[in-house]
Amino acid sequence: MPNGSRPRSLPHRLLVLATGNWLSRSYLAVFALSLLAMFLFPESGFAMSFLLLTAPLSFMSMVLPLGPGTEGGWAVEAAAIGFWAVWLLLCAFVNAAVLGALLTRSANAASLGSRALLPRSPGSPGSPGSPGSPGREATDEARPASPRSRGIRALLAPAVDTWLARGYLAVVAASLVFFLVAAYLLPDPGFAGIWPIMTTAPLGIVAFLVASPVEWSSSLAWLSPLLFTAGAALSGLFNAVLLGRLARTLRAREARPAA
Repeated sequence: MPNGSRPRSLPHRLLVLATGNWLSRSYLAVFALSLLAMFLFPESGFAMSFLLLTAPLSFMSMVLPLGPGTEGGWAVEAAAIGFWAVWLLLCAFVNAAVLGALLTRSANAASLGSRALLPRSPGSPGSPGSPGSPGREATDEARPASPRSRGIRALLAPAVDTWLARGYLAVVAASLVFFLVAAYLLPDPGFAGIWPIMTTAPLGIVAFLVASPVEWSSSLAWLSPLLFTAGAALSGLFNAVLLGRLARTLRAREARPAA
């Protein structure tokens, strides 16, 4: 197989998405600044901003057995911190690729839309009056009755048509079910809400902040878990759409041979 048509590996395609446009490069620059702030101002409120920038994957390190604070000899501690640093960089790399895929698909959609608006010659296939082209009446009858609902379905389609997004939604659903069971059925829910926050971050943190004041009201405290669940579900759906777009872009790049 010639080198020009050889399929690119998955890491190479992710690298292209993570560094191939201004949005992903800007994200990586902000992430680098957050790491610099951690070393220069360790006591400030911005010292842990890198965790928020790399969410939700960075929060998964809380359940990993290795990381900062691991007890043992210097070799064990160095290996744990090194593993945590590599995991953090991988999280930033994946988030940059997600943003790169979002901008890439937006540019491709705009290009396809501009091509669709180009006038067609009367004899070209699909133009009015050409042989085999549907008439105006048939086109009007086949047009969907609700363009808005069609647009919403097209917007949410990446969240359910790839295995990556569906797997992520399954994790979000499991965390939300666990939280609701703990909040309404267990006498002491403890920190059950940490799992939906971790799986739906960073927007899941916003849902938690919105629902917290409701919990302080004695008459509406029962509504707080439902409000947080709704916000976390929307946050997870948003993240699933981004992951689905990333999977679609990677699949399209794999199917398209390099020039």
